[in-house]
Amino acid sequence: MTTDMQNAGEEIRFTFDKFSLGMVLVAATDQGIAAILLGDGKDELHRELVYAFPQARLVADEVGLVDKAEKIVAFLDAPNQGLDLPLDIRGSAQEQAVWEALRNVPAGQTTTYGQIAKSLPLPVTAQDVGAACAANVLAVAIPCHRVVKADGSISGYRWGVQRKRKLINVEAVA
Repeated sequence: MTTDMQNAGEEIRFTFDKFSLGMVLVAATDQGIAAILLGDGKDELHRELVYAFPQARLVADEVGLVDKAEKIVAFLDAPNQGLDLPLDIRGSAQEQAVWEALRNVPAGQTTTYGQIAKSLPLPVTAQDVGAACAANVLAVAIPCHRVVKADGSISGYRWGVQRKRKLINVEAVA
């Protein structure tokens, strides 16, 4: 999660699109995609963007982001195809370490919070992994949906457990 001062006055452009599991908000900076937010409506997604980047200047840009949004929608519907867009990943060192580990989990596979924690060179707990997942604003690009509880059951997901289950199922059959 960024701090207020990290993005003070920074311009972040955003647009909305639809995909098979609802709405997506795509936000970008000059460095890359800064947010991929999933939800059911534009108002909800816009509020989430404001919360994630409270000091940024948010600018709607349907025309300028249309190609990126189309690529992200295609990626959300077929994550195993990969996403060929630069990402502007922001977070603490611990969050970034967790997210990097998650990006190494292949599409169609799952891992546990504890397995991710044990794989890191930092002293991180399963709860820390869960907190990093909750702070992730790059849905599917940082695949927090691939993390399950130690018993294999599906637990919380920033964008809803039902959506998480569907993402895991889509990847499993691809």
